[in-house]
Amino acid sequence: MDTPCTAQFSHTDSVDLVLRTAREQFLVSPQEETRLWVKNAEGSFERLCNTRVTVLDAALKTGQLVVMETRNKDGTWPSAQPHTTKSASEDENFQGQPGICGLTNLGNTCFMNSALQCLSNVPQLTEYFLKNRYLEELNFCNPLGMKGEIAEAYADLVKQAWSGHHRSIVPHVFKTKVGHFASQFLGYQQHDSQELLSFLLDGLHEDLNRVKKKEYVELCDAAGRPDQEVAQEAWQNHKRRNDSVIVDTFHGLFKSTLVCPDCGNVSVTFDPFCYLSVPLPVSHKRVMEVFFVSMDPRRKPEQHRLVVPKKGKISDLCVALAKHTGVSPERMMVADVFSHRFYKIYQLEESLSSILDRDDIFIYEVSGRSAIGENSREDVVLPIYLRERTPARDYNNSYYGLMLFGHPLLVSVPRDRLSWDALYHILLYRLSRYVTRPSSDDEDDGDEKDLEDKDNIPKPGHVAGGSSQDPGPEQAGPSSGVAGGSRAPVDNSAGPSHWPQRARRKHLFTLQTVNSNGTSDRSTFNEDTHAQPYIAIDWEPEMKKRYYDEVEAEGYVKHDCVGYVLKKAPVRLQECIELFTTVETLEKENPWYCPSCKQHQLATKKLDLWMLPETLIIHLKRFSYTKFSREKLDTLVEFPIRDLDFSEFVIKPQNESAPELYKYDLIAVSNHYGGLRDGHYTTFACNKDSGQWHYFDDSSVSPVTENQIESKAAYVLFYQRQDVARRLQPQPASSDPPASLGSSSPPNSEFMDVN
Repeated sequence: MDTPCTAQFSHTDSVDLVLRTAREQFLVSPQEETRLWVKNAEGSFERLCNTRVTVLDAALKTGQLVVMETRNKDGTWPSAQPHTTKSASEDENFQGQPGICGLTNLGNTCFMNSALQCLSNVPQLTEYFLKNRYLEELNFCNPLGMKGEIAEAYADLVKQAWSGHHRSIVPHVFKTKVGHFASQFLGYQQHDSQELLSFLLDGLHEDLNRVKKKEYVELCDAAGRPDQEVAQEAWQNHKRRNDSVIVDTFHGLFKSTLVCPDCGNVSVTFDPFCYLSVPLPVSHKRVMEVFFVSMDPRRKPEQHRLVVPKKGKISDLCVALAKHTGVSPERMMVADVFSHRFYKIYQLEESLSSILDRDDIFIYEVSGRSAIGENSREDVVLPIYLRERTPARDYNNSYYGLMLFGHPLLVSVPRDRLSWDALYHILLYRLSRYVTRPSSDDEDDGDEKDLEDKDNIPKPGHVAGGSSQDPGPEQAGPSSGVAGGSRAPVDNSAGPSHWPQRARRKHLFTLQTVNSNGTSDRSTFNEDTHAQPYIAIDWEPEMKKRYYDEVEAEGYVKHDCVGYVLKKAPVRLQECIELFTTVETLEKENPWYCPSCKQHQLATKKLDLWMLPETLIIHLKRFSYTKFSREKLDTLVEFPIRDLDFSEFVIKPQNESAPELYKYDLIAVSNHYGGLRDGHYTTFACNKDSGQWHYFDDSSVSPVTENQIESKAAYVLFYQRQDVARRLQPQPASSDPPASLGSSSPPNSEFMDVN
């Protein structure tokens, strides 16, 4: 720290005069950036941010110590580095290409790094900060702003990144400021780079707003006036309240047209925008993988890949499968199988949106005579589970645990054959592909008297659903559904069976009625006689090992359709912009109040581009959220690196002598890799000085070629208007290099303690 000097000031003098006097006293060159700190009574230092206020308003007192700080040549402030480390001193001697600087990931902050790298490579905005033009426009009194803190924090990042003295920097201070003013970004959760970008642009605009006192401006409808007049009025009204480098660089103008469906009233307004959020053409089809289980026991289950309407019903899934199998849709039942049981048996009218891609969907062929409803139906569809007896933990001979295994079945049984013996042989036939029948030598004739029809299975009535005492078993007809139990682990300690043994001694398995989870004997419940029975096939371990072929039971074949690769056709960026300007009808949740009808209406709305900004940000709406589903669209969007022509989209009368006013070149791309729950953000950006493209992946930076930029990960695109690029081209060569913005010897340790 230099030797302190004393100076006298009036209460009415500005703090800026104090700063200028200090610069003169300590012979600071005009290129160097400085700021003031004041030592308070407690001995700590506070920033004098607003140099436009008076000495009196700043509460400066006689004899108070004011410290002037000079920015280092690497873009940092000495006060921000209380302890100089070896790596920091190495960085000070490092000299690289300005702007080629990574940002350290602080923990799920790749979204922030990606947005910052994109914004840092917008030439006119970066020049604005590097040349200190922002200092004159900091707005400390804007109630909508952040007291200039976001702008200053961003300026510090830009100056460090473009000093050429850092391979990477740690944006900890900036992250803290963002979290302070936008609580949604507190902590270290993953966020959306576009949402951070939106906040940052708005924050920078309000911190740098040249309008110190915003006046009230009434929005006016067109009321039949010419578009030119209404648009000019709307833009002037916008500028009366909003005038900053962000408006100069990023703001354009929409034309919004609303038409009332009842009275035909047309409302035309012109609204400013900071970026375009364009939709991607969404396919109305969905690819689903299912397993088809035939009634023919010799056929293995078949895996099919079906194309169905995205907003279709379960019946559409059956119709699509019928084209592959030749089995009528009326003879199909659709079920979600999880952990060896039926999680849900679907009704034909249910929506396909309730089925997730990760669900295991089985479609069973059932008898055409099976029908829901009347008692006169000829066949009953029985859900069948497979269980294996296991020794109990207490080794009590009268107690067994039961473990579910294998794939469950839906089996059609003639109503007149609902006896245990008949069901045993029907199931033995259905399992014959992987269950070996015992030879005649193995089988004992037994006592046929045990198999009389008096031991029939409890017959279901109208299958209206399970009783309140037994919430598990529910309706199970060809078009009925079951609200299965929770996907919890199987209860392996079912109680002792109260059923008399009805099978021959040498039968391979015994049969038992159970609940829909397959974990409890229904005979232990006070059952509703109308509930649909679920049947369990219980195996003794030795019999299962001897007669049940597990490898064959798990076998399946793939239908030819599974081998087809369904490629998503790429879309052009222009198609997305066309979709953005297409007429749409407002949703019920967002009606428009018609001043003519005096009521809310679902009007038609059309957005048109009237005036485009110098730098156009295009946000590709890859994330789709609906009431039933959330998904990320990984469609490849083809976007040009150069000469993106907007002349066909801008409806304002054009200047044909200046076509470059409607042509744009790409300067940066924010990428998102991964899905909804997790992902990673990176950036492609073109350096304004060298014209070379680089790939920014947090602290890592590497050069890339232009043909590497276009990918399915592209999320936010930054385009610069060609006339602006030409205007900025000669400036970097003639101006001082950014590194000249700071040059002073590092202050001593006394000053380094300033916090």
